[in-house]
Amino acid sequence: MAVPKRRKTASKRNMRRAQHDKVVSPNIVPCANCSAPMASHRACPSCGFYKGRSVVKSDTAS
Repeated sequence: MAVPKRRKTASKRNMRRAQHDKVVSPNIVPCANCSAPMASHRACPSCGFYKGRSVVKSDTAS
């Protein structure tokens, strides 16, 4: 059975463990309809459009 020859340092151990709790910021893109910032693959919170059509009725939708 394989056994490590040298002990891993606490720094290397912590770097390996840190990958599980990494926080990634969402991908923000401009809306194609109103140019407001929105998360990709989601309906626009300001106008309610997704992929060129209205999917959510909103008060500000024209």
